[in-house]
Amino acid sequence: MYTASSSVSAPPRPQRSVPVGGRPFLDPSPAGRTARRWPPAVGQSLSGRIDLSGPQGAQLRMAIASVHRICPEFNPVQVLRRSGRSVLLVGSTGRATAVAKCLLDQSPVWAERFRHEISAYRAFVRHRPPVRAPRLIAADPENCTLVIERMAGRPAALARHPSEAPPRADVRAALGAIARLNSWRPPAGMFDAPLDYASRIARYHELGLFTDRDLGDLQKLLHGLAQASGRQGVGQFCHGDALLSNILLAPTGPVLVDWEHAGWYLPGYDLATLWAVLGDAPLARRHISQLAQQSGPAARDAFLVNLMLVLTREIRTYETAVQRTMREAAPAGTVPPGPGAVSSGEEQRLLLRRLHDDCALARRAVRAAVGTR
Repeated sequence: MYTASSSVSAPPRPQRSVPVGGRPFLDPSPAGRTARRWPPAVGQSLSGRIDLSGPQGAQLRMAIASVHRICPEFNPVQVLRRSGRSVLLVGSTGRATAVAKCLLDQSPVWAERFRHEISAYRAFVRHRPPVRAPRLIAADPENCTLVIERMAGRPAALARHPSEAPPRADVRAALGAIARLNSWRPPAGMFDAPLDYASRIARYHELGLFTDRDLGDLQKLLHGLAQASGRQGVGQFCHGDALLSNILLAPTGPVLVDWEHAGWYLPGYDLATLWAVLGDAPLARRHISQLAQQSGPAARDAFLVNLMLVLTREIRTYETAVQRTMREAAPAGTVPPGPGAVSSGEEQRLLLRRLHDDCALARRAVRAAVGTR
């Protein structure tokens, strides 16, 4: 227990008409993407009531008990977010507001990821990053429970893949925060490398997600990067999940949350993540591509390797979502959607098609980069 006081760009796509209340891109969850609720701004009182009845209520009671073991003064007020893996509670600790995160799925993979996030917040107690991040209040790695400061601000996007281009000012603010973080050099030993590039590439090839030529091209780029840096896989400190939904915009500056993937990556991993989810923002993508290449061919090659891995991960995730949606489709005889309505399955298929187009674009850029070596 711990307590602490070649550029890759795509042509503009035609605007799609979206019916009121519909979103063209959904989160790959069984229930689809719902707008994320955020706590009220600083200065507003928290109010609400947590439903502790039924089986889900019993689960919440266990989570609250875990929080109280490490932070007795935490007073839960409302459920901020809940999934099959974790629950996020917002509440008060004295006069301040805080967020408690509890892992519900204690499988080894998720537990390891949760403990990695706790390690990141512990490291930030001793060495603050050059971007704003929530302050650690209490943590219990054994029971996968975390209490952090609640930060003011609105998310730069509510969805993983925004359906419309975000305002340019928001994108600039996000890229500025990412640039400052990527230039940070924390003390040696504080963070590891969460991604084994060679193993991930080989696994995607075994799964049929990469062709033989993809495998050979990416291995050539990795070999060249290893020679250039001297240490393969270590080059730049990254957030690791730099989605716009993980960046809060506040008058005092952007705040980065959800640090469970933070560590050392090949340069450009955070930029590749942003490029992958900004499919409806071609100007932002062009700017990201320029940023990724401004340090020379090695930076370009690293960005392309990251982009292939990120896009392939997204494709794999959304293919699973589409298959799940088809299995859970309404039975025959159900009234079909009205004219112009977009079903959740169709929304996911639209996104999946776009991701495949983007991956083909990145694949061509990788082959061009290999040809210049």
